Amino acid sequence: MKHKLTWSLMPVALAVCAAFPAPAMADTTQDLLNELRALKARVGELEKKIEAQAGKSAEAPVAAAPGMTPEQQQDFNRIAVKTEAMEDARDALGFKGLKVSGYMDPTFIYNQRQDQAGFQFLNAVSDGGYTYDNSYIGMALIDFTKETDSGTRWRLTLAPQRSTQAVAEGGVSPVHEASVSIPLTDLQTRFIAGHIPDWSGYEYLPATQNKLITHNLLFDLTLPTAYTGAGLELAREKWLIKGVFANMNGSKRNAREKTPVFAYRVDYAKGEFQGFGFAGVHGKASNGAAFDDNGDPALNQVTSEPFSTRDSRVDLFEFDAYFIRGDWTVQGQLSWGRQQKASITPDPDTGALRDAYWSGLSALVAYKFEPRLEGVARIDYIANRKNGGGLLTYAAADDHNGIGPAQTDADGDTVIDSPGKGVNRSALTLGLNYAFNLNTTFKIEYRYDWASGPVFLDTKSDTYKKSNQLLGTSVVVSF
Repeated sequence: MKHKLTWSLMPVALAVCAAFPAPAMADTTQDLLNELRALKARVGELEKKIEAQAGKSAEAPVAAAPGMTPEQQQDFNRIAVKTEAMEDARDALGFKGLKVSGYMDPTFIYNQRQDQAGFQFLNAVSDGGYTYDNSYIGMALIDFTKETDSGTRWRLTLAPQRSTQAVAEGGVSPVHEASVSIPLTDLQTRFIAGHIPDWSGYEYLPATQNKLITHNLLFDLTLPTAYTGAGLELAREKWLIKGVFANMNGSKRNAREKTPVFAYRVDYAKGEFQGFGFAGVHGKASNGAAFDDNGDPALNQVTSEPFSTRDSRVDLFEFDAYFIRGDWTVQGQLSWGRQQKASITPDPDTGALRDAYWSGLSALVAYKFEPRLEGVARIDYIANRKNGGGLLTYAAADDHNGIGPAQTDADGDTVIDSPGKGVNRSALTLGLNYAFNLNTTFKIEYRYDWASGPVFLDTKSDTYKKSNQLLGTSVVVSF
């Protein structure tokens, strides 16, 4: 051992020699011997220090932290190194602050008047249009959200065939939401922009947040689908305020359309269990009454001239509130809306387009019979009689949703009796949902829709009825 240490110290000795060179002016043998003795003494000191350090290393190879054995300390050090490497790899790949979630809800629907029963899942919105028994039912959705160190939030939500953009524009786009939220002066004051789903009402769009399978009448027939624009979001104590200047239900405006809408929402959390909110939209949006079924300008039935109106003034306002405590959930909503020159029935004398007006309410009560089993009841009502009816984006009679004048022909002249008077719509929905586990919920629902006149086409008898029944069941699986 002694010899091995001595040989290992040769580089050290040479380094010391370099550090303490013999004086150029030493001109006696005695001076040279003195230099050699000093060098030998220095090498001996270094050798003793190295031997002492080697002995300590052999006795205690790892300085263990209090409460840990040396082996545990070694394992801890290895874990720390691996963790740092994983964090570096995560940051390099852009995964820091990234969250991925999603769900799907295969659904079975029976519709009495449509004489239809079967599963629906990922069917295209363009196939049959947006209806209350179709809505956002049977979706597969995946959501990507990322927050940077600066607090900027980025979100992309994809829902093939049944996204808000597919509903709003009648295509097959999978984009459900594509938005950014950038902090300005602080994290509570943000600039927001992009394609943003509508935020009106008490009922949420995703099946994971909706207690029933179908949505209420106000959600389906009187509210916007999405906004494409920019604005601000402010969080102040119990208040949350959002507002955007945007296109309503359109990612791009058409020719001769240049006025946006101003859409806003205000929420107030009164306490732990209750709160309220209201939302509104004011501006110009596409007018369905000005186009025919092919998307071409519609003609005035009296003058045979095409209507010049492509978009028209929209004013919407709704108020909603909630109380959630223990096993009970109570929610409600009141809505009012108007769109100029968008009624179903034009003026009978001049053929000019007239304004559409509507108002409505929806209320939901839910009670948990046990932690996993919840019963739900919902009642909806829309008043829509003026000018033959007409609701937001529904500027023509719809015998599936039950909108428009009553299809009554008492005198048999093939002309309905009161084309200038629309029907009022109502719906009662009863349902159960069962939380099978943290990620799976089973739902069952019975829904009864009715109107003040016959507007539901019975496809089996080819006659119009005042009511319709629906039965549905679904499984919602999320992660």
